[in-house]
Amino acid sequence: MKNEPTYNLLKTIDYPEDLRRLDAERLPDICDELRQDIIKELSCNPGHFAASLGTVELTVALHYVYNTPYDRIVWDVGHQAYGHKILTGRREAFFTNRKLGGIRPFPSPEESEYDTFTCGHASNSISAALGMSVAASQKGEKDRHVVAVIGDGSMSGGLAFEGLNNASTTPNNLLIILNDNEMAIDRSVGGMKQYLFNLTTSNRYNQLRFRASRILFKLGILNEERRKALIRFGNSLKSMAAQQQNIFEGMNIRYFGPIDGHDVKNLTRVLHDIKDMKGPKILHLHTTKGKGFAPAEKHATEWHAPGKFDPVTGKRFVTNTDGMPPLYQDVFGNTLVELAKANSKIVGVTPAMPSGCSMNILMSKMPKRAFDVGIAEGHAVTFSGGWQKTDYYLSAISILHSCSEPMTILSMM
Repeated sequence: MKNEPTYNLLKTIDYPEDLRRLDAERLPDICDELRQDIIKELSCNPGHFAASLGTVELTVALHYVYNTPYDRIVWDVGHQAYGHKILTGRREAFFTNRKLGGIRPFPSPEESEYDTFTCGHASNSISAALGMSVAASQKGEKDRHVVAVIGDGSMSGGLAFEGLNNASTTPNNLLIILNDNEMAIDRSVGGMKQYLFNLTTSNRYNQLRFRASRILFKLGILNEERRKALIRFGNSLKSMAAQQQNIFEGMNIRYFGPIDGHDVKNLTRVLHDIKDMKGPKILHLHTTKGKGFAPAEKHATEWHAPGKFDPVTGKRFVTNTDGMPPLYQDVFGNTLVELAKANSKIVGVTPAMPSGCSMNILMSKMPKRAFDVGIAEGHAVTFSGGWQKTDYYLSAISILHSCSEPMTILSMM
C-alpha cells in the first residue's frame, strides 16, 4: 500500500488549474516537493530518474503559464515527463508507474488529455507540435498555444532538423524549448549576451515591436518578405554583438537564451513575456540532469534508470539475479565482442545507446570499431550501409530502440 503524500503544497494540486491558483512566490516550494516526490517514488519503484529531475522547474513553469490541456505541450523523449504526470491528475496513481495495469512509463494520449502525443521516442516533438500549431491556426484557434519540449540529446536527431526547417518557412506561432543538459551547443557568455537577452524578452519591448509591425503592415510599408529580411538583419546585429553565430536565428526562428532552467520564477517570467509573440521561436535552457540529487548530478548516465536505491544515502541496491537468465543486452554485448574478435570486418554502430545495448563492452575493448552516432537512428542505419559498401568492411551492426525500447539488430552482410 502506497503511503499518503506528506507534502503540504503538492498534495493540494491534482491538476494544473490548482497550480495556477498559487502565487508565483510559492513555485520554488512546489518544485522542491515535486522533486522529492519523484525521488521517493522511484527509490522503491524503479524508472527513468535523472532526466525527470532535470525538468522539474520547466514542468511547473509550463503548466503555470499555459492553459493546459487546451494549450498543448509536446514532450520529446518521454522519460523527462514524470513531473508532468504527477501534476496532471496522476499523483495518487504514480506508484503504479511501469507496473501491470498501472500508468504508462511515457506520455500517451490514451492515458490523459494532457499527453498530447505519444513520445517514448526521440526527436519528433518539433514536427508533431508544428502540425498542431498549423492545424490550430487553420481552425481559427488563435488563442491556442503549442509548445515543443526537446532535449536530453534529442536535438541531434535528423527529424528535429527537418521540423526546424519546415517551422522556419511555414506560418506558425510554435514555441520550441531546448532543454540543454550539456549537449553539443556552446554556451554564450559576456555582458552583451545578457543585455540582448533582457532586451528581447522584455514584455514592453515586444509589445512595442508588435504594435509597430502591425502599423507598418497596415500602411503597406511592411510585408511578409520584408519582415523576414528585418528579422535576419536584427539577428545579424545580435550575432555580431554577441560574437557568435546562431543556427536558429539563421533559419528565421527567434532565439532566446540561454537561461537557467532551474530558476523557476525567472523561467515563468520569460514564458509569460514570449507567450503571445507571433512566429516560431526557441527558448534555450541550461539544466542539470539529476538536479537535486547529488549522486545523479555526478553520474547522470548511471542514474538514468538506476533501479531501487536509498533516497537518503543514494546507495543503489543490487538485485539478486541468482537463477535468473542474463540480460538480453549483456548477451548481445558480449556476443558482439566474440564475433568481432573472430571477424575483423565487423563494426558496431549505436544511436546513443551504448550502455542500454551493452555496446560499451565493444567500445572499451575495440574503441576503433565501435561508433556512437548520437540520437540519429536513420543516420545510424545509412551510416552502416555506407560501411557495407566499402571494399574492406562488409558487415555492420546497428542497435535501434523504439518507443517501447526493444532492441533490434540490423546486420548488413
